[in-house]
Amino acid sequence: MDASKRHHRYYDLILAAFVVVLLCSNFIGAGKAAILDFPYVGEVTFGAGILFFPIAYFFGDILTEVYGYAYDRRAVWAGFTALAFAAIMAQLVIALPVAPGSYMANYQQGMETVFGNSWRVALASMFAFWCGSFVNSYTLAKMKILTQGRFLWMRTIESTATGELMDSSLFYMLAFYGVWPFHEVLAVAASQYLLKTTWEVLATPLTYWIVGFLKYKENQDHYDAHTNFTPFKLKV
Repeated sequence: MDASKRHHRYYDLILAAFVVVLLCSNFIGAGKAAILDFPYVGEVTFGAGILFFPIAYFFGDILTEVYGYAYDRRAVWAGFTALAFAAIMAQLVIALPVAPGSYMANYQQGMETVFGNSWRVALASMFAFWCGSFVNSYTLAKMKILTQGRFLWMRTIESTATGELMDSSLFYMLAFYGVWPFHEVLAVAASQYLLKTTWEVLATPLTYWIVGFLKYKENQDHYDAHTNFTPFKLKV
């Protein structure tokens, strides 16, 4: 059977989880700059969404490793569309006339504070994630061929480090330049990159377990030897 036509038992579940993580990490956590004091390091400022956003790259690595670049590409476009819809919905809800009463007035003010910048955050997130995700998937797919499927730990870490560098370099500059002080934008972007990459290193044992489980259950271990790597495609 053609691999592109076969039924995958777990792909839809991973796709749904991927989109949920992407939406929540961008709309709930991205706008808050948090600070923690670490031993021997001192105070580190970071975007709160970093606690969960790396899971999206984690899923991207799994999709590319097991199902191939084309399946991860479809997941990226699904996440891109979901972010676009959420941003449009947020702006429409904010623009609707508010019912009278102090409660709704306070509620409207809260929504404007949390979601008022959502169009910019969403555009920045979509563009940065779109670029970073495809860099991540492309790097992993090419390295898999070069290493003949060996050294999964090295491939996931290096591909994530490359993709996250693209993502972090773009997102905070596009989303918060002129909103936050410039030094804070740089500090958050740098710490985000380091923390995301560290997250991938710590998640390596879990990556091995899930990849092994899926390859066994799906009876698939895809190599992108003849893949068209254009990002402007949905067909798998």
